[in-house]
Amino acid sequence: MKLVVNPARDTWGALLQRPTLELEEIEKQVRPVMEAVKVRGDEALKEFTARFDGVDLDDIRVSAEEIEKAKALVPDELQEAIKVARANIETFHAAQRQEVMKVETMPGVSCYRKSVAIEKVGLYIPGGTAPLFSTVLMLAVPANIAGCKEIVLCTPPDKEGNINPAILFTADLVGVTRIFKAGGGQAIAAMTFGTETIPKVNKIFGPGNQYVTAAKQLSTKYGLAIDMPAGPSEVAVYADSSAVPAFVAADLLSQAEHGVDSQVVLVADSEEVVDAVNQAIEVQLKALPRTDIAAKALDNSVAIVLEQQTDAIALLNEYGAEHLILSVQEPWQVADQIINAGSVFLGNYTPESAGDYASGTNHTLPTNGYAKMYSGVSLDSYVKKITYQEISKEGLKALGPVIEKMASAEQLEAHKNAVTLRLKSLDDV
Repeated sequence: MKLVVNPARDTWGALLQRPTLELEEIEKQVRPVMEAVKVRGDEALKEFTARFDGVDLDDIRVSAEEIEKAKALVPDELQEAIKVARANIETFHAAQRQEVMKVETMPGVSCYRKSVAIEKVGLYIPGGTAPLFSTVLMLAVPANIAGCKEIVLCTPPDKEGNINPAILFTADLVGVTRIFKAGGGQAIAAMTFGTETIPKVNKIFGPGNQYVTAAKQLSTKYGLAIDMPAGPSEVAVYADSSAVPAFVAADLLSQAEHGVDSQVVLVADSEEVVDAVNQAIEVQLKALPRTDIAAKALDNSVAIVLEQQTDAIALLNEYGAEHLILSVQEPWQVADQIINAGSVFLGNYTPESAGDYASGTNHTLPTNGYAKMYSGVSLDSYVKKITYQEISKEGLKALGPVIEKMASAEQLEAHKNAVTLRLKSLDDV
């Protein structure tokens, strides 16, 4: 990691620059894939699966028999771990339910707001070097709690045409309604337009590579919603002398191993802290199976020394990290001043991995600085808020003249007349 000590504020933007994605160029490659699936459906989908995933499929649907076989391949210990994680995620997300809100804004005028589930949602689950069965939990559990009627899951097959058993076990466990062997931009296209086999959905969720990211953004131009704009995974750690260097190093590496375009940022109050963390990184990096990936990610990363806590907090808010770990003496004191972050992890014994898997919070979070304006996935992501109003005769008598005056001032006489006619009918009674 590059080391910078007490950088001036006007240099922070350059220091915190994420690895760039040439989305415009990638979109040019993805758009023809989207259009082909739109026009030719399953035929195009199978062609792209053969080209990009290296397997010819007769049927892109995952059968009940395949799911049953997958269950037998998942070790009991892992099954139990997944069930514990599911329970925690259910507990946290179920607590986010909101009852129908009713407010009487003035006598006789009642306004309501109600949460209604999005009918059809599509979940994209990466299945390459790291098949993310944990993301199935994060996306399907709140979808089920919200009451989505159809939960469609797409994930790429391996060279033999199979799906990772843990993905299938988890999808079945949490109530995914339909599973398909489709990956990349072509899977996003299938859920965007619908094919002979894969249904069109209303909103698409899930992480993916740069082609999936570009396809999701393109899907919004065809009328779909997505969970959030996405980019490479990232973590920022704020550490002082109370931090355990080995823990900080492990957290940085756990994010770096996601991909070569991942970014980790260490903010420390002294060079001594940075040196201790770097030594721990060197030791731990050698033992990782994904050493090369993590090492390249570290090349995109930076360690920044800021002696004043106020400066450190300002920089962290400027960065707006997907994951923010506070390994400091008084983590809540700092956390209360954080306004831009996807998810915050407090203290030496709260690893980022906990949120990734099993603490209960969601790991689908805004990256690339989008934490400044987006939330992570929650129960709210799967519902729409519909408002209602009901006005009594007495209420209309009180509110009607206000509406008439405002409509008249905007020269919208039909709006005014809709009230005037009703008021006259009440006067005639």
